[in-house]
Amino acid sequence: MPYLTYSEYKSYLFAEVDEIEFNRLLIRASDVLDNVTSDFYQLNVLETDIPFRRNKFKKAVACQIEYFNELGATTFEGINNSPQSFSAGRTSVSNASRYNPGGANESKPIAAEEVFMYLTGTGLLYTGIGVMSR
Repeated sequence: MPYLTYSEYKSYLFAEVDEIEFNRLLIRASDVLDNVTSDFYQLNVLETDIPFRRNKFKKAVACQIEYFNELGATTFEGINNSPQSFSAGRTSVSNASRYNPGGANESKPIAAEEVFMYLTGTGLLYTGIGVMSR
């Protein structure tokens, strides 16, 4: 079952995306969120989870869809393949970084920063080791 419906996405008032593009991006966004949450909802049922965590997760999925839509790419390589600089005749344009003045060694992450904002405090970002009881 998909993590998010098109009507839910529209109700969150994220950037406008048509339904065909939404369905395409939903698959990739879901994969990213599964990775970030250590496949929590592959092992648990989203719709029966507590409303607080369920709603935050759905907003994170919507946020990831918006991120992919704005960047026009869904892979790490696609997101980061823009040139640092280019020249046309005597004109040169450089895409300097806010972190590194030369623009080198910086890349955009596959997961939107806002995803972590939505998931903080839900327990879905936990990366420790669980203890099994007998």
